[in-house]
Amino acid sequence: MDISQRIAELKNEPGFADNVGMVLVHNGIVRSWSRRNKQHVTALEVAPDDAAIASLVREYSAKPGIFRIVVEAKSGRFQPGDDLLFIIVAGDIREHVKPVLAELLDRIKAEAVTKREIVIQK
Repeated sequence: MDISQRIAELKNEPGFADNVGMVLVHNGIVRSWSRRNKQHVTALEVAPDDAAIASLVREYSAKPGIFRIVVEAKSGRFQPGDDLLFIIVAGDIREHVKPVLAELLDRIKAEAVTKREIVIQK
């Protein structure tokens, strides 16, 4: 996803200027080390559940002050430095937008994405 282009598209949607005072973005990237044990990660295999993500987007889009949520979760095998997960949350004020991004991110990672790290065994 080209984040700048996608935000520009959001800005052209009817009602954007009247309803949006904040846009937050999450850009998840493959780390070169495992969070679990700090081992060196050479690749990451990822499988998002698109239906579960769509359900979560619908749920969080109904929260107060939220204008639009865009999620792109990539599938396949990736290398450290590759982009994996993009989330854009546009809404009225930070008190509405910040918690939605944080909660949605945590739930997508916990409920809608499976991943397997490929590590160097020592």
